[in-house]
Amino acid sequence: MFKGLIGRKIGMTQIFDSNGAAIPVTLLEAGPCFVSQVKTDKSDGYNAVQLAFGEMKPNRLTQAELGHLKTNNLPPVRVLREFRTKKVDEIKAGDELKANLFATDEYVDIVGITKGKGLAGVMKRHGFHGSQRTHGQSDRQRHAGSSGSTTTPGRVYKGKRMAGRMGNARVTSSHMRIALVDAERNLIAVNGPVPGPKGGTVVIKEARKQ
Repeated sequence: MFKGLIGRKIGMTQIFDSNGAAIPVTLLEAGPCFVSQVKTDKSDGYNAVQLAFGEMKPNRLTQAELGHLKTNNLPPVRVLREFRTKKVDEIKAGDELKANLFATDEYVDIVGITKGKGLAGVMKRHGFHGSQRTHGQSDRQRHAGSSGSTTTPGRVYKGKRMAGRMGNARVTSSHMRIALVDAERNLIAVNGPVPGPKGGTVVIKEARKQ
């Protein structure tokens, strides 16, 4: 059975289990999502389900986007995401999916875009220790030091850890346990942190490592 939702990160809080222990959780607004398209191996070469999430004003979408959604009488939405799946027999375009698609104590993978931190040096970006602060050192305390060799190979290898853009990358948090499902308010609480800022869009999928 297909299991996948698009959601929005609300923030972190804590809940208490039956023994009174505090559990740190991230609250996610999961759905409602609409099935905007179903792709099959016969017609498209692979099986996938396209979901739509986040209603918005129609004047913020192009005519092509509005036409794609009107095919199945769906409202204007902000986010479209595609989920690969093995079987698409049990789902059809126009269906509505809510948070009760998942249950407590299930494990999920959550995909999000991390917070962008701009240009960062090697100490902040990669955890370098920095150079010495004495023996004539004047202006290289937080620099990377030597980045290449001399005659062999005489260049800098690809993948060398250097200063550069930090964050704003697609990250998957794997095998996260669902601690709470509130179907009435479309809320899911997962045990632990989720990538991205508050209000960021996340994708919730059935965990690959079951």
